[in-house]
Amino acid sequence: MQSACQKLWHDALRVLRGMVTAEIYKLWFANLRARQLENDELLIEAGNDFHELWLTNNYRGLLNEILQHLTGKDIQIRFCVREPNGHAADSPVTKDAASASAPRPARVVPPADAPRPGGLNPNYTFDTFVVGNNSNFAHAAAIAVAQTPGKAWNPLFVYGRTGLGKTHLLHAIGHHVGRERRGARVVYVTTERFTNEFIDGIQNNDLSRFRRKYRNLDLLLIDDIQFLEKKDRIQEEFFHTFNALHEAHRQIVLASDRPIGDMRDLEQRLVSRFEWGLVTDLQPPDVETRMAIVRKKQRQYHVTLPDAVVEFLAERFRSNVRRLEGALAKLGATITLTRMAPEQVTVAFAESTLRELLLEESRHVVTVPMIQETVAAHFDVKLADMTSRRRPEHIAFARQVAMFLCRELTSLSLNAIGEQFRRDHGTVLHACRLVRNRMEVDSHVKETIDLLLRQLQI
Repeated sequence: MQSACQKLWHDALRVLRGMVTAEIYKLWFANLRARQLENDELLIEAGNDFHELWLTNNYRGLLNEILQHLTGKDIQIRFCVREPNGHAADSPVTKDAASASAPRPARVVPPADAPRPGGLNPNYTFDTFVVGNNSNFAHAAAIAVAQTPGKAWNPLFVYGRTGLGKTHLLHAIGHHVGRERRGARVVYVTTERFTNEFIDGIQNNDLSRFRRKYRNLDLLLIDDIQFLEKKDRIQEEFFHTFNALHEAHRQIVLASDRPIGDMRDLEQRLVSRFEWGLVTDLQPPDVETRMAIVRKKQRQYHVTLPDAVVEFLAERFRSNVRRLEGALAKLGATITLTRMAPEQVTVAFAESTLRELLLEESRHVVTVPMIQETVAAHFDVKLADMTSRRRPEHIAFARQVAMFLCRELTSLSLNAIGEQFRRDHGTVLHACRLVRNRMEVDSHVKETIDLLLRQLQI
């Protein structure tokens, strides 16, 4: 007979499956076990320390809410590690312990004959990466690959538009593997650099040296892989490099500014290999995540900003995390060099200091009319249908997609978005949930949303 704790955990997982993607559920929740329910505490066994740590930091609060909803009681989740003998290590993870066990910055020093394409950026580590709803799965996948290179997913393919953190994750994987596996041959390289070194090898009749460098690595991190398009000779070379590493169970991590399916001028045999492992994407961060980024990066730039200025930066720099960080760097440098008093650091000061960056950012601001026009054109409906009361299925879905994109790409409230569509905030909330749910179960819908996001964010 199923115990009370197992039944409660089964019911909680059933609710959770409707709230997360199938990939996240399989990765983090499918193998958990309920151990005991005692004194309003549900003890759940995880497979290892990292599994326990990540769940505690990222999903404990959500699961507590689900349990409260199911039982009407304040039941708390606690994760523990399942030991090899099947028993759980009964030690809660505290916030301090979580911080202590997180990957720390490390400098990777490759062997003398390994390629040196400029090395890894010491600021790009897992410890400095701010995780939000836009990046939690990509971040989790990157950590899993860093912990077990060549075993978790090979290759790992990360895509997303410029400035969302792809390069950061690649460097973070490199740092972690270099720290944990002394002597590991770790290389980060852009596709442009890979191409140039290949051309140099041809010109100097030294392709054998080039191939020794790249086909004997433990970890190859290659950025901007979309630049392989229309380069037949380089694609041929990379195909053989990929095969050599993959057959030796060496990890490959690829980053691109677009999904694999959008690279029309890439050989099919490369496309199929890129899809062998795990494909994941990075989306633009929401305002809460942008605020978290500003607060975390303040230490790097030796500045402490008032909450009002933090909110100002997060609200105004929406299109690109790199531009947001650039604004923070400029603001921090100005404050430091002019030795400003804390009370002088105001929103007005920030707006004046960042005038040129704000002007550049304004050219990338997405408006509701832009979204409505783009969606109407894509679905071949009239622009007037975005605000009309017509309810044929294809028109209703196009309208819902537009509302969803407004929520994703603007800082407007549900009420404000509703006004733009002549609807109430409840209708907008329903539309957002419907589109998000359909994206999780219908790959065609997800591809459509990704395409519209790229069109709007160019």
